[in-house]
Amino acid sequence: MRELSIKIKIADREYPMKVDPDDEEKIRKAGRIINDKLKYYAKQFGIDDKQDLLAMVAFDILVDKSQKEEIDVMNDETILEKVNNLNDLISSVTQSR
Repeated sequence: MRELSIKIKIADREYPMKVDPDDEEKIRKAGRIINDKLKYYAKQFGIDDKQDLLAMVAFDILVDKSQKEEIDVMNDETILEKVNNLNDLISSVTQSR
């Protein structure tokens, strides 16, 4: 598999990476999101310490991820319930014949 060498700048530091070309845009977008959140927290709370800002961003991103996973689980349960209801309906129709 061919890898692409890129550099991602986060909190004024560059990080060299080797990525699959198909993942490049996703990785660059993640870097932009992190930097946007860093700027937001620095401005919102008047914090200059990069370590504190990075910790806050990491925490924020993990909370977002956890919330999305909970929503996914609820959606999966709803879908499963609807599929089971459809199966029950189909079974009742086929058994009554």
